Amino acid sequence: MSNYKIIQVSAISSTMNGLLRRLNEMSFDCGYNVIGVCSKDNKENKYNKSFIKMHNIEIERRISLISNIRSIYNMYKLFKKEKPDIVHVHTPIASVLGRIAAKLAKVPNIIYTAHGFYFHENMRPVKYNIFLNIEKIIAKFCTDFIFTQSEEDRNTALQNKFIEPDNIITIGNGIDTVNKFNPSKINLNEIESLYKELNIQKNTRVISFIGRLVREKGIVDLLEAYTKLDCKDTKLIIIGDLAQGERDKDTVKLIENYKNNKCIEFIGNREDINNLLYISDIFCLPSYREGMPRSIIEAMAMECAVIATDIRGCREEVVDEITGYLVKINSPNEIEVRIKKILNDENLLNTMKLEGRKRAEKLYNEDKVVRKQLDIFERLLNDKANKYVGGSNL
Repeated sequence: MSNYKIIQVSAISSTMNGLLRRLNEMSFDCGYNVIGVCSKDNKENKYNKSFIKMHNIEIERRISLISNIRSIYNMYKLFKKEKPDIVHVHTPIASVLGRIAAKLAKVPNIIYTAHGFYFHENMRPVKYNIFLNIEKIIAKFCTDFIFTQSEEDRNTALQNKFIEPDNIITIGNGIDTVNKFNPSKINLNEIESLYKELNIQKNTRVISFIGRLVREKGIVDLLEAYTKLDCKDTKLIIIGDLAQGERDKDTVKLIENYKNNKCIEFIGNREDINNLLYISDIFCLPSYREGMPRSIIEAMAMECAVIATDIRGCREEVVDEITGYLVKINSPNEIEVRIKKILNDENLLNTMKLEGRKRAEKLYNEDKVVRKQLDIFERLLNDKANKYVGGSNL
């Protein structure tokens, strides 16, 4: 496959370095020439030193006509110059703009991974239909293959006839459950340092949250629920920050009200997620919209009981009352009740931890997820080669 070139497109570099890193690594190992396209940020140098060639094109994470048109034009120019065999797009706005640019540049294979369609069950019907129809139009005219991470999204794409059924597959989501997210592989010296850094006693119960600090992630609901608890023997760790280009000033102001609470630690974006989950007992993601959240899989792999909202993706990962609990969206009271129930029942907590680990090991192996994608790359490129040979023999 050394003659083939793949361009991966995402809005921000954290997607390239996180969600797509293993796919890019295995693509490179298979001989593909891998190019990444995303907005420029302070991590640029890190990527330039790696195996993947990066091109920084500003891609807004919101609808902004002039900026969006500029992004399409700049990607179009790059695609015409690089002449990729595959353009593979990710994240809502980037996936639309990238596919339009790829179609205009006559890229032969355009693949879209739906990490969670932007439209979702909790949207107002008018807004839902607008974004559904945008997705249908872009799929019909600018997409050759769709990967969905959740089975629900695949069914939605099939029911709405986005493209041919054979060109829509569920790939799932995965992590490294063998080395990185494995309690038995943790460095205990690092754990000791972490307890000291966060001023946590070893007998303290820890609840953690990972995500962007925006309302739709349910962060305000979690904070409200937690402050209703007797937090004397518990600690809440909030991991994450506003993502590049996001504006959610109202939520930021609300969060500020909790920053003086000594039982809550806001620690921003971190690289040691496995260690933070290792010291956690409960992981809570009360989000309003998800695809197939990797954070839940990571938490289960590190033996955390999970509380998540009963929405697409989360309900595929969490087995209610077995690996954790599913709660309604925007329900601080229900979150509080479920946290109390788990913390007050040692056997229940331990059972959920062990069942979560089993489920992560069984279902969410990252290399298997990547292999499914590489098989499709190979199939599409072989089909192209066969058509070319067939045509030349006429």
